[in-house]
Amino acid sequence: MPKKRVFQLAKEMGLQSQALIAALDRLGVKDMTPASAIDEDTAKTLQELLAEQVAKLKATEAAEAAAAAKAAEAAAKPAAATEAPARRGRPAQKPAEAPAAPAPEAAATPTAGSPAEKREKEAEPERVLPRRASYFDQEMLRLERQLGLLAQEVDKETRPEIERTSIRDVVTRPEGERTTSGVENPPVVTVLGHVDHGKTTLLDFIRKTNVTGGEEGGITQHIGASEVEHNGKSIVFLDTPGHEAFTQLRARGAQVTDIAVLVVAANDGVMPQTIEALNHAKVAKVPIIVAINKIDLPDSDPEVVKRQLLEHGLVPEEWGGDTIFVNVSAVRGDGVNDLLDMILLVAEMREIWADPEGDFTGFVIEAQLDTSRGPLTTILTRNGTLKIGDILICGSAYGKVRQIRDWLGRSLKEIGPGRPVEVVAFNEVPEPGALVERVKNVKDARRMAETRSDEVAIIDRQRMARRRVEGAYAELTDGQHKVLRAVIKADVWGSAEALRDAILRLAAGSEELEVNVIHLGVGDVTESDISLAQATEATVIAFRVGVAQAAKQMAADEHVQIRSYEIIYDALEHIRLELEGMLSSIYREDKIGRAQVVQVFRARGFGAVAGCRIMEGKLQSGARVVVTRGRDIVYKGTLDSLKHFDRDVQTLDAPNECGVGVRNWDNWQSNDMIEASIVTEIRPTLRPAEADTRA
Repeated sequence: MPKKRVFQLAKEMGLQSQALIAALDRLGVKDMTPASAIDEDTAKTLQELLAEQVAKLKATEAAEAAAAAKAAEAAAKPAAATEAPARRGRPAQKPAEAPAAPAPEAAATPTAGSPAEKREKEAEPERVLPRRASYFDQEMLRLERQLGLLAQEVDKETRPEIERTSIRDVVTRPEGERTTSGVENPPVVTVLGHVDHGKTTLLDFIRKTNVTGGEEGGITQHIGASEVEHNGKSIVFLDTPGHEAFTQLRARGAQVTDIAVLVVAANDGVMPQTIEALNHAKVAKVPIIVAINKIDLPDSDPEVVKRQLLEHGLVPEEWGGDTIFVNVSAVRGDGVNDLLDMILLVAEMREIWADPEGDFTGFVIEAQLDTSRGPLTTILTRNGTLKIGDILICGSAYGKVRQIRDWLGRSLKEIGPGRPVEVVAFNEVPEPGALVERVKNVKDARRMAETRSDEVAIIDRQRMARRRVEGAYAELTDGQHKVLRAVIKADVWGSAEALRDAILRLAAGSEELEVNVIHLGVGDVTESDISLAQATEATVIAFRVGVAQAAKQMAADEHVQIRSYEIIYDALEHIRLELEGMLSSIYREDKIGRAQVVQVFRARGFGAVAGCRIMEGKLQSGARVVVTRGRDIVYKGTLDSLKHFDRDVQTLDAPNECGVGVRNWDNWQSNDMIEASIVTEIRPTLRPAEADTRA
């Protein structure tokens, strides 16, 4: 028997999902969600039960209206009796103990002051919804409104107040009754997963573009925002990098998303970045859809992926859980339409909306410095409408919107909520993750930006003072801490942050190392960067940016090292090798053999030579030897010559006889014991400290 989900039934009945769930709960149908599935018979029964409730409501209201009419008629009779003498010219006689008659209007509406009526008057004007069923009329809309008001009152009691301009306010979708100007919003979908599991290839197929081909090393190194249409509805996609260095970018993507698509390769299974991405989505409390990719490969096994994710709390729907799994092939396009259908299904259940007439707020996804157009900022609009000429503020950056472009590069005059756009507006490059707001004029924006800039300057001065103290302490500890100082410049903020965090995690793997990021910035390397690096004895790391010619010359004159990279792998590998080179070597001594001096004889060039019998292990030319006589150590040094009869040998195992000679000692005696060992130098390696997967 075909089944129907609760949210679909609610739409047919002209109700919101939460209103229908509340009504079902009152009717005894418990623990329902918008995604809960019910069969047609149950749906019809529920409709009939609700119809009975509506009929009872109508009967109750009719009885109340009849009672009110009788009360009004009874109250009108004394008034008519007092008016009759006046019409005949006689003065009206007021009964001594008769109560004052209420006004006809008040009598007609005796419940006007009741709490229910007050809530109705304070509510928004009733929305006109299409008539979905023949027996539902305006009383059903009244029921919907009453249930919605009840839900809002419960929410007010249980949901704490938050600051209006907080980031959480921007990220969190509005709840409760939709405003009269509220419109449906496209869902924001973040594609998460391990590196090389096919996230960008999947988006390439959806967007019909080729982003991967333009990425160095075949990995996505920025957050890309795009908007696609499916079945007449829009979906906004955020693509996040899979490399371990981009933890912060993945966390940012999960924060602003409505739905997370977790891409797992069917031939590779759950990997470290898969678990990290899953944790980001769980902390952000967003629904997760699992896309099992690469099902076209012969060694793919989607069932293994399901079992692995089951250990992390994702239970497939077919196994009795609530997580949607879709098998796809990003190369051939298999299952992609099913994935888009599931995204729209989950979005429909969440009832995503925003108010284009409200205050504008947005969220910075990425920012970079363009040499010709200045600071470019990718903003995800969250509420309100952004227009050319608006004055925006974001942290200490502010300015007038001069250009708006969509993800395809088309110029726009305005854009509504829920869309990713690139804007040219700010006087400096804002930081990703920052809140974007609209202000009345440039004067107010400048004043707010200067106040914020002063606060940042105070924090920077405190940080520099702390670094000076730490540097002085490192000198006093006689070089126990080895410090790598760096000035990092990148093409976008996300890459700069990823490099900084990855280097800090590398250094955190050793107590001997310390990394001091002197400056983090966006754009080409300039002379001021070289000056800062020269003053602090730092290395300049340039990631996918150029170096001004004057800066190159200044770096050569001041002996400042500039390292340029295009691929995140290369940058981290070179920095890891440099950090490992700063570490002190570890020396390990392993005993290899023991011998006893049997006879001492003279040899040209060595003086006394010990004729020995190897008792265990082996002797090796160049090994460290310790000669003991009784309980006393009489010599420590290096075995320079090892002979077996008249042949020079490098090693000789027990049980053999040999001649042993050292260049700077000849005081051998019979029965001396020789213990041989080799010393191995172990170069320390670095393992990055575990990234914090909390949002």
